[in-house]
Amino acid sequence: MDIVYIRELKIQTVIGILDWERAIKQSVVLDLEMASDIRPAAASENIQDALDYSAVAARITGFVEQSEFLLVETMAEQVAAIVLEEFKVPWLRLRLSKPGAIRGARDVGILIERGARP
Repeated sequence: MDIVYIRELKIQTVIGILDWERAIKQSVVLDLEMASDIRPAAASENIQDALDYSAVAARITGFVEQSEFLLVETMAEQVAAIVLEEFKVPWLRLRLSKPGAIRGARDVGILIERGARP
């Protein structure tokens, strides 16, 4: 299986458990790796045969911008479910980071894999 990826998708959203975090929008950064057989698209050069990474990014961005989460874990699970279900991706790896959440660290976050590994 091939991998289609999106790196450093930056989105503004409400995320966090502290009162001040609930009052502002913060950046989250997503990296996605999605299993996909690219051979049909390569042969046809038709976007209908490809995993449309632009559509995936737009869907995730719209969802995250309109949502409010307490935990990055909840956001990651819901984003993964959207990609798996709506885009028929059999497997994905999602890295979700929250830059500046801990003093002295560039970012913190989680890395999850969902679906059947290729």
